Amino acid sequence: MDNLGIWVIPAVVLCIILFGFIRKVPVFDTFVSGAKEGLLSTVSILPSLIGLIMAVSMLSASGALDLLSSFLAPAARLIGLPKQAMPLALIRPISGSGSTAVLLQIFQDSGPDSFIGRVASVMSGSTETTFYAIAVYFGAVGIKKTRHAIPAALTADLTVCILAALTVRLFFSS
Repeated sequence: MDNLGIWVIPAVVLCIILFGFIRKVPVFDTFVSGAKEGLLSTVSILPSLIGLIMAVSMLSASGALDLLSSFLAPAARLIGLPKQAMPLALIRPISGSGSTAVLLQIFQDSGPDSFIGRVASVMSGSTETTFYAIAVYFGAVGIKKTRHAIPAALTADLTVCILAALTVRLFFSS
């Protein structure tokens, strides 16, 4: 049973190739065509991804994230969000890997079973990397005007931040 995982992917690939041969599909030509389309999609979304990576790097390196977190700390306190979770709330809509780094730092500083750790876990698991998803998915299909997508997604992220603190306080208070 331990070696089952080793055989699953090759078995699936073999089944796809056999299915293609049975249906008389030019398997290799179809594969090359799909790879070419994938490469073109990657090239088309590359500028958006580079911009997002640069923005996250600049926010972290300049100290702007910490400054913004400090500025928003009174609002966070008003909604019951721990001030230590503010950097996560700010970086999560922009970067998945950046928010994971912030989450790990929260775990190291406060522990995963602390109130702050639990709120951060709920926030991390319940929010989306809004700007990354919009840049990739909208960019892949050529949508230029996001209209209501960004405000709706950011409203959902804000709602999660508020409800994360409330939910953890209600269900995990000791």
